Amino acid sequence: MNAQTESCPDNFKNKCALITGASRGIGAAVFDSLCKKGAATLGTATTAAGVAAIVSRAESGGFSDTAAAAEYDAASAESAKRLAADAIAKFGKAPDILICNAGVAADGLLMRMKDDDWARVLRTNLDGLFHLSRALIGGMIKNRGGRIVVVSSVVAAAGNAGQTNYCASKAGAEGFARALARETAGRGVTVNAVAPGFIATDMTAKLSDAIRERLLLQIPAGRAGTPEEVAAAVLFLASDSAGYITGQTLHINGGMLM
Repeated sequence: MNAQTESCPDNFKNKCALITGASRGIGAAVFDSLCKKGAATLGTATTAAGVAAIVSRAESGGFSDTAAAAEYDAASAESAKRLAADAIAKFGKAPDILICNAGVAADGLLMRMKDDDWARVLRTNLDGLFHLSRALIGGMIKNRGGRIVVVSSVVAAAGNAGQTNYCASKAGAEGFARALARETAGRGVTVNAVAPGFIATDMTAKLSDAIRERLLLQIPAGRAGTPEEVAAAVLFLASDSAGYITGQTLHINGGMLM
């Protein structure tokens, strides 16, 4: 056990966690943080290259004994069933922690949006949450405890032009989390969401300077957030300390939405 795990008062050394979309950005930061705090962690990616990237980070961090990676297509119900079975086989039970982070965007004005772009975003961001949660919730209830954290977005509450599909999927995910929280609170399972704002990732790095400056003007903190700041919030909600918090959305946006 490393010093980081021993020094953490609310560590995860006896926990097992599954996080989707762990190859980059926020998902990678959450995966790394869970590993550092002692959790046996399974992260997913959509491609073999993404899986290799997760494995490489685990090896370089010294967590190859407790960390693993798997391919997962959040738009596929069958893929969710396979992933749930793989996680249960790896951990010997349903995960103590499920972080639903995998998602896609396909932006465009509604009047020009293609049916496929609407369907793909809803199928990945919302149906994927449904299929994976349904596959694992019974085991969490049987274990009499668990944490589910859904990664949403500030646009679920604020809206954003050109993202009707994405906003609908994230707003739906937050509603899903609240409803599931009511169903499972009496069994020791909490369900919450985090809603990041403008976070510095490889995806946002592709924005033009003009768009980035316009976004920063909307943020009282005057800067973009970091994936590690989002990961810290996710791990708090996934911890034992957050056992009396459920059905909530924690906004992480530097004051962008007040």
